[in-house]
Amino acid sequence: MKILGIDTSTRTLCLGACDSDKIYEYNLELGTRISALLVPTIKRVVENLDWEINDIDYFAAGIGPGSFTGVRIGLATIKALSWSLNKPLAVIPSLDVVAANAGKDRDFIISVVDAKRDLVYASIYKNQGNSLKRITAYMLLDRQELIRKIKKNIPAKALNNSVILGDGLNICAKDCSDSLRGIKILDKDYWRLEGRNLIVLAKAAIRDKKLSDAFKLAPLYLYPKECQIR
Repeated sequence: MKILGIDTSTRTLCLGACDSDKIYEYNLELGTRISALLVPTIKRVVENLDWEINDIDYFAAGIGPGSFTGVRIGLATIKALSWSLNKPLAVIPSLDVVAANAGKDRDFIISVVDAKRDLVYASIYKNQGNSLKRITAYMLLDRQELIRKIKKNIPAKALNNSVILGDGLNICAKDCSDSLRGIKILDKDYWRLEGRNLIVLAKAAIRDKKLSDAFKLAPLYLYPKECQIR
């Protein structure tokens, strides 16, 4: 089984590939150059793996939330590939990809991504052995709302074995440190979306038959409609 997945919801191009049990990843900060370099990068990765594009059995798409333009660039590319090759899609929220960086030895994990305007995208997960169970919706919050949501969903005694990670910490790290005694704030080495995590989540979605197609694939936008392009 061959899988190719991308997430372009941040400044980093997160690309993962899978050939049976082998997982490959390519993570590179491209900033505003993602639109120009995405397709050439996919082509180069496929060639380096000695694949033909039609060999790919499944595509995986990181659907955000994140950069409005970045998400649209990635989804347009994956939708075109999926539709033209008639291949199914695994749909992966980007907050899940960030949360996977924390590992499996924590009770709770909070994933936060910078949403600009002094807001964060966030979701809270509970460790259940070999998997993470999301226990909240995907949320758009200010700093104080984030603190309230964490306190509501994580018992105070569990904070000592809980972590928060993601580039949303650029906004809320001090608030979390001051208000959530014992919680561990992971450093920048854990913030970037990783291609290997995207593929692991995609494989789980494929196993559970949680698939989409090019015509049903939609981005995960959390800003209200009046803040989006009509």
